[in-house]
Amino acid sequence: MAVPVRLLRPGAIALQALPPLSLYVHLPWCLRKCPYCDFNSHEVRAGEGLSQDTQSAYLDALMADLEASLPLIWGRRVFSIFIGGGTPSLFEPASIDRLLADIRARLPLEPGCEVTLEANPGTFEKDRFRGYRAAGVTRLSVGVQSFSDAMLQAVGRVHDAAQARAAVAEAAAAFDTFNIDLMYALPGQSLDMLRTDLDTALSFAPPHLSIYHLTMEPNTRFATRPPEGLPDDDLAADMLDLLAERTAEAGLQRYEVSAFARPGHRCVHNLNYWEFGDYLGIGAGAHGKISFPDRILRQQRWREPASYMAKAREGQAVSNEHTVTPKELPFEYVLNALRLKEGFELTRYSERTGQPLQSLQRALSEGERRGLLERDGDVVRPTARGFDFLSDLQGLFLPAA
Repeated sequence: MAVPVRLLRPGAIALQALPPLSLYVHLPWCLRKCPYCDFNSHEVRAGEGLSQDTQSAYLDALMADLEASLPLIWGRRVFSIFIGGGTPSLFEPASIDRLLADIRARLPLEPGCEVTLEANPGTFEKDRFRGYRAAGVTRLSVGVQSFSDAMLQAVGRVHDAAQARAAVAEAAAAFDTFNIDLMYALPGQSLDMLRTDLDTALSFAPPHLSIYHLTMEPNTRFATRPPEGLPDDDLAADMLDLLAERTAEAGLQRYEVSAFARPGHRCVHNLNYWEFGDYLGIGAGAHGKISFPDRILRQQRWREPASYMAKAREGQAVSNEHTVTPKELPFEYVLNALRLKEGFELTRYSERTGQPLQSLQRALSEGERRGLLERDGDVVRPTARGFDFLSDLQGLFLPAA
C-alpha cells in the first residue's frame, strides 16, 4: 500500500519496516563502585555479597517489567540479548539460567541468538563461567581493564592481575567467543606498560577486544578528584597508534572506534546499537529504543534498584519516555553509525529513521569539505582523520539551534 504523501514530507516519520530487535537486561549491583564509572551501578554491602533473596526478587521484577512491555514489541523476534551492569557475574549461574528461561518463555528468539554476559574477574570462581555457558550464555565479556596490579589499583578495581589472567583463561576455555575489556591512558601509564598489557591480552588469542580511553566522566569520583599522572594528549595518541598496530598484527580488525574482532566474532548486539536498531531495555536504569511505523520511542527505567523493583511489580517500571522528533533523528543516527569504520549506507539511514536524505545533505557536504568523511556510492564513512576526530564529525549533524 502506498504511503500517503503527507507522511513523506521532510520532517515526518514513516518507517516501511521495523529494524532488528535486541534485549538489554541491566543487573545493577557491583562489589565496589569504580571511581571512573558513570553507569547505573550500586555497591552491595561489604562482605555480604548478593543474597539469593535479592537475586530472586530482582528476577521477579525483571519479568514483571518484560511482561508490561510485551505490547510494544508484540510479534517481533529478538536476535541478541546483552546482560550488563553493574557486575552481572555477581548473580549465580542458577539465577542466570532462570533469567534466560523466563525470557525464552515470553519472547521468540531467533535461532542462534547471541547472549552476552558481562563478568568481572573480582567475582571469578573456578567453573563459574562454565555454569553461565550451560545456562545459555554464548558470549562472555570480561572487564579486565589491565593486567598490571599498579594500574588496577590506580583505577580502583577490586581484582588483581592474577585474578584477571585466571578469569580470561577460564573464559577462553568455556566460550568460543569472548571479549576482553582493556583501558589505556591510565594514571602513571607509559607506552611500554601499555605494550605489556596488550601483549598479555593478545596472548590469550581473544576473538574480540574492546579498548577504552580513560575519561573523566561527570558525576564520578574522578570528575571531582582527578588522579595524578594522566598521560597527555600526545602520549594518549601514541598509545592508540600502538593499539591499532598491534591488534592488526594479531589478526584483529578494528571495525568500530573501540572494538576489534577476528572474522565472525563481531558483537551482534553492539552492532545493532550502532546501526540504529531497536532494543528493549529492562532493569534498573535501563534505556530502550522502540520503533513503530509512525514514531520512535525512547524509554528509561527507574534507576535505584529498590524503587525499580517496587515500580516494576506495579507495572510502572518506566520512569520517563519520549518520542524522538524528526529534527533529532539525523544526529541520533550518525552518533552511532559513524563509529563504524565501514560507515553506513544512505538508504539504511532512510529505512531506520523515515527521513529523506536531504536532511543529512548539509552536514555531509561540510564533513567532506573538512576531510572528515568520504562517500563511495551509497556508502558514507569517516576518513582516517574523521575517525581520529569523531566528536567533531558527529557534531556537524547536531540540529540547528
